[in-house]
Order: sequence, then structure tokens, then C-alpha cells
Amino acid sequence: MDCVLLASGGMMPMPERLPTSVLVRRDGHMMMFDAGEGIQLALKRGALGIRALDAVAITHLHADHVLGLPGVLMFRAQSDPTEPLTVIGPPGIERFVQHTLEDLHYHLNFDIEFVEWREGAPATAWRWHDAALFWHELEHSTFCLGYRLEEPPRPGKFSTEKAHALGIPTGPSYGKLQSGQDIIHPTTGEIVRPRDVLGHPRRGRIVAYCTDTRPCDGLSTAIAGADLAFVEGMFGPEHETEASEKKHMTVLEATRAAKNAGASRVVLVHISPRYALSEEVRLEAQARTVLPSCSVGTALSCYEIPLPD
Repeated sequence: MDCVLLASGGMMPMPERLPTSVLVRRDGHMMMFDAGEGIQLALKRGALGIRALDAVAITHLHADHVLGLPGVLMFRAQSDPTEPLTVIGPPGIERFVQHTLEDLHYHLNFDIEFVEWREGAPATAWRWHDAALFWHELEHSTFCLGYRLEEPPRPGKFSTEKAHALGIPTGPSYGKLQSGQDIIHPTTGEIVRPRDVLGHPRRGRIVAYCTDTRPCDGLSTAIAGADLAFVEGMFGPEHETEASEKKHMTVLEATRAAKNAGASRVVLVHISPRYALSEEVRLEAQARTVLPSCSVGTALSCYEIPLPD
């Protein structure tokens, strides 16, 4: 699994920064977080394709997070897809998409399945094959969601010593046990279970995406222990008052929240258009006074996520 940061800007598309969006790639499939205006340009620049896109998860209905969604749908239609697309998001996301397509008189050659947040909705928003996507309420000027993608636990490490002690010969039986299947002992006829030769289960990878929020419980829960977390750092610390008034975070507030939540690697996104690209070095240096491992995201950067443990 890896993530491509399509863009890292906030508020509006700028010549040097498109609105923030992240593409997650896993086992030949893709899902996207947010789709601001012009985000198809980033897909084109990165030669990333779109046919393998399974889902788009929208955080909230502000222009810099959703205006590019109709264009993404139309771009996908050009690839002659065979599978439906899932659109996940806040209340009103289905209405926005349907009305836009109707007003533009545009026909899609694939179905859209909508997953819309509602009061009392379960924590699990959607299942992406064997991975789970969770949504959490954030604190913004309008209803906003943060997302957390979790892979399922993996089997524990296979112990050849335990297998030898049980008299299991080397061969296909090892693979079956490691994949979680019981086997019949070739000599005794007894059932040998995976737990007899495997260590403790190992957790899967965790990716989080949270933007447009103040520090809050939903943010902490979404990024807790994440292997990779994309978190908004819209303002420098000198604009802390404005960040609070507009329900955003400074780079220091973002990194403090990430550090307290135990996120392993943090990429700061949703950078205000007031900061030129040259100023990102300063913002990153300020953020690293709290969390030395963090960075300010650069468009089309690819972040590999190794398996933990």
C-alpha cells in the first residue's frame, strides 16, 4: 500500500498548489480522499490513471474539497470502467452529485453507490475489500469528517521450530497454516491449527486523512497510532488567532495533536494560499520543533507504507 499526495493546498486552486487530495493505492485498486477543483490535472500530471478508482471519500461540502468531484466522475467515464464507484461523505453529498450531473446533462457509464453519514451511523463507513474505512466527526465551520483506513490484522510469524516439534514436514502444509487454515497431521491424523505454529497476530497498516478542523476528540481518534497521517497545517503559528476563528489549525497545533495521538509519520497539508512554496520550508521547520519526523506535503509525492512489526 502507498499514498500519492495529489495536491496540498487549501481554500482555492493556485498556480503552484491545487486543493488537497490524497490517492491511496492497494492491491491494484485506488481510493481518493477529497476532490477539489482541478484535481484531474494532478492525476494527469502523475500519469496515475483512474479506471482502478473504487471510491472517493469527501470530508465536507466546501468548494476546495468537492468541486472537482464532477470532473473526476467524467474523467473516470472516459476510461470505460466496468465497476461502480462509491462516493462517501457528509449529508448532502448525494444531492450535490446528482443535481450537478442533471444540470450538466451528463450521463455516466457506471453506477454510483452513495454512503452518506447520518446521525447514529456506525463507526465503519465502508469496507474496501478486507480493509475498513472509519469516519469521525471533526470540528470545523461546517459538518466535516475525518477518515481512518485500517487493514485487517495479519497472521503471526510462522515458527518452523514449532512445526518441526509437531512433526509437520516441510511443504504445502506450512503455507496453509500460515494463511490461517487447519491441516490434518500426515502421521497422527490429528488437526493442527494455525495457533499451534504462529505467533501473535500482527496489525495491518493504518492511514488517516483529516483536514479542516480544530484539535478535537474526533481528530485524535482518527489519527491514533496511524502509520501515515495527512493532517491539515493551514497556518503558521503567527496566525493562531485566525486559525481558531476559522476552525483550522496551525502547524504547531497539528503536530501536537499528532504527537499526542501517537501517529508515526505525519504529512501536513491544506496549506493556506498566503504562503508561497518557498515558505513551506519555514512551516516545516516550525512543525519539526514539535514532531521531528513530520513534513509539509509536496504534490505528487509518493509515500510507501511498510508493514508494521
